[in-house]
Amino acid sequence: MKLLLVCNPGGHFSTMMGLKSFWSAYSREWVTYPKWDTQSLYDKEVVNWVEMQEARMLFPACVNFTKALTILDKSKPDLVMSTGASLAVPFVLASKFFGIKTVFVESITRANELSLSGKMVYNLVDEFYVQWPECVQRYPKAQYKGVVA
Repeated sequence: MKLLLVCNPGGHFSTMMGLKSFWSAYSREWVTYPKWDTQSLYDKEVVNWVEMQEARMLFPACVNFTKALTILDKSKPDLVMSTGASLAVPFVLASKFFGIKTVFVESITRANELSLSGKMVYNLVDEFYVQWPECVQRYPKAQYKGVVA
């Protein structure tokens, strides 16, 4: 199985690193943009560097959607996995065009309500994971498997 790991720098990158016990067993590529933490991937992993995209940034999201189509076509992953944030949206949308399975892991900071990105992809992804059991009551599609450490 080949994975495409999509995440913004910072806490979302940290969460993805916390899932290393899962993704390290598979062939993979990354999608992120360069910051002090994600630059640790240089020379260690295959990385698709994209435009910086934060919440509510429409133009970079459109640029990244176009890049997502190209990256997905070239990479041909079996699964797109994202820990957020905003980069998840164009990649989940583009994945639907290719029929690629998608997984979203919501941030630990979202104990009561989903993030904006989480709300946008909730009904699109194949699997949606939360890190607080209370979220499952409010969002029945969500699955709780514990906290990413």
